[in-house]
Amino acid sequence: MLDDKQTFIIGFAILILFGWYFGTDKERVKRILGTLLTITVCFLCISSAYPPFDIPVKDASGKVELGADGRPRLEQAGQIALGIDLKGGTSWLVKIQPGEGREISPGMLDRAMETIRKRVDSGGVAEPVLAPAGTDRILVQLPGLDPEMVEGYRQKLQQVAKLEFRMVHPNNQQLAQQVAAKMEILDPAYELKNYIKWKETIGPDGKKTRTKEFEEPILVKRAVDIPGKMVERAFATYGTEGWEIVLSFNSEGARLFGDLTAANIGKRFAIMLDDEVYSAPEIKSAIYGGRATISGGGMDEAEAHSLSSVLENPLENPVTVEEERSTSPSLGHDAINSGLKAGEIGALITLIVVLLYYRLAGLIANLALVTFIIILFGSMGMFNAVLTLPGIAGVLLTLGMAIDANVLIYERLREEQATGKSLSASLSAAYDKAFSAIFDSNITTLITAVILYWKATGPVKGFAVSLVIGVVASMFTALVVTRNLFEWSIAKGWIKKITMTNLIPATNFDFMGKRKATITLSIVVMLGSVGLFATKTDKILGVDFLGGERLVMSVKEGALPDLQAVREEIEKFGDSTVQTEKSTTTEFITIRCGVGKATPISEALQKKFDTLKEDGREQVGAVVGSELAVNSLMALGLGMLGILIYVTLRFEFSFAIGALVALLHDVIITVGIFALMGRELSLVIVGAVLTIAGYSVNDTIVVYDRIREGIKSGRKGSILHIMNASINETLSRTILTGGVTLLTTIVLFLFGGPVLGDFALTMMIGILVGTYSSIFIAAPIVLWWSGRGGRNLKTEVKQNEEQAVVQV
Repeated sequence: MLDDKQTFIIGFAILILFGWYFGTDKERVKRILGTLLTITVCFLCISSAYPPFDIPVKDASGKVELGADGRPRLEQAGQIALGIDLKGGTSWLVKIQPGEGREISPGMLDRAMETIRKRVDSGGVAEPVLAPAGTDRILVQLPGLDPEMVEGYRQKLQQVAKLEFRMVHPNNQQLAQQVAAKMEILDPAYELKNYIKWKETIGPDGKKTRTKEFEEPILVKRAVDIPGKMVERAFATYGTEGWEIVLSFNSEGARLFGDLTAANIGKRFAIMLDDEVYSAPEIKSAIYGGRATISGGGMDEAEAHSLSSVLENPLENPVTVEEERSTSPSLGHDAINSGLKAGEIGALITLIVVLLYYRLAGLIANLALVTFIIILFGSMGMFNAVLTLPGIAGVLLTLGMAIDANVLIYERLREEQATGKSLSASLSAAYDKAFSAIFDSNITTLITAVILYWKATGPVKGFAVSLVIGVVASMFTALVVTRNLFEWSIAKGWIKKITMTNLIPATNFDFMGKRKATITLSIVVMLGSVGLFATKTDKILGVDFLGGERLVMSVKEGALPDLQAVREEIEKFGDSTVQTEKSTTTEFITIRCGVGKATPISEALQKKFDTLKEDGREQVGAVVGSELAVNSLMALGLGMLGILIYVTLRFEFSFAIGALVALLHDVIITVGIFALMGRELSLVIVGAVLTIAGYSVNDTIVVYDRIREGIKSGRKGSILHIMNASINETLSRTILTGGVTLLTTIVLFLFGGPVLGDFALTMMIGILVGTYSSIFIAAPIVLWWSGRGGRNLKTEVKQNEEQAVVQV
């Protein structure tokens, strides 16, 4: 395990090595630096990830979270954390309902989070994860929570926070200790509480921690003197005696507080939240007018702000549960086991195909892929990334991109060797010519990932994180690791000749000649997909977007009950849809219904069919559902704008139009086919669709790069001829990359279980549609757009290239 200082030193050393590696022209020095880079990066990932170690848990604002004992909560780092959808548990998105005419402030949100934490972790063992989501929402996660326990925790979340003012016993100092030690009988008008005062300190590293300052038994009245709802406003300020809290009451509260303070000068009153003593100041004088000041006792700034937040009571009204997602540990484990099995089989098939097709070069590619996997998962562990189902989509896409980078290089190497160049010269030329395609395709994907992380919500962020890490790892292994392995092998004489299988011979098919027919076909299919989506929106969109509840029931033993009997049972509760799914170990029934109906349906089914049990549940409010839809569309739209700008700068505007049309073509048709098959669009499927968008752009950019190269090199013939030749020249790469990625998704579909099945199905459709569009749609759209107004594409591409050179 490395500490922060060691990690910083190693990271700084990696930056120096990178600069040196790309700056030197000496081949031997470059090989040594490349080896040092690879070893250092792998060492950093492995040593930071294994063995696991404990680190303080922080909320989204950077504050250290505290357990029930007041100590910083710790979590295990250095291993990839799994999302609720994989490890089981429940997450709620709750909205704080503010009082009339009062907005929720950041301090109030913090206090609400602390109050909710105490409620759901009263025993100190639940280990909840809480984080603010916007200005008035809190995300609450309870890992490992069984579905049958969800209802009790939901009620805890929604209960009203009870803020009260109660008088402390006048002889508290003498009696409380004796009552606590059972040496004195408790006055029935009072009850014994344990008042704990916490002290928040800031360490030299800037981290905040809270320690117990003192603990005091205290006797408070059972009867409430002033209810907290009479407080209108409270805020912290710095006065003559240091930090203090100013609070104001409504008219009735002002009268009660004035009478109470006048009759109890010199005595203490307790500020109670959820039946616990939060503070017990002394009354120094009678306070009339509805405005009071709490001061003294050496109160610091943190304590003053905390107490003022309590007095404003952000949980005075019940919170609204806007989203709930529950997965049983057994269903989560089933998803993990199925995913691991599918991943192992898919990775093995990929390694075998690459090895058989590229032989010795394939062995080098496989070593680079192993390095890629180490860096990818090591980095995710090092940065404490949370792996979710959409995150698996990002991993799959970047694995395909890592394979694609090697395929691009090797197909270039095959072409260079065919011209009669030496192995060393062919290798150098292959990397030089493949670099622009690898760089551009990865950057366009990176643009999408960054925008997604910025705008998207929920599990889709997991997709973006894994995608960013994977893009960087794939570029590193393709441009540094494989080249370095080749350079050492050639320099040491281990490799003198490279032979490769050639199952896909050179073609000269007239792809562009079929453009009118293929574009017409695509327009018809796209219109059909849009029409299907528009007419069946309520059946296609899942609860993630329309709101509602989704219930998953599994079989304890034996087979599923008759599906018609299940439908008849749930018809009593209104309109619902029922589907069956199957994993490698069990069968499932999935029911989509209105909000509030999942619980009675679950109880009714378990009562009638004793072989069924609840395994998962999702509940999304209509408002949150619409926000998720808007955020997903906005993220995709901004991603498309980023791609438009980048492709225009790197190629030409008509190329950007072609890439966007191909991307929309793939997304629309994939969703249309998915809907035609009666499947439901969920956040997981959004992750798959975003993966398809990245794959589509990546595939299209490779074809564009070859077209641009043909134009720049002065290849003879019309632009139509150059485009057609470029598509034919990249056909073997398109088939190989698409074929290998398709194989892995087929394995995922067959062995991934119900959780990953729809995701894999969407990917399979998208890969086929994306391969089609990169061949038959993207280039024809570029040709059509560039021909508008008699423009010359060749001239414009060359002008763009000259401008780029001048700017550099």
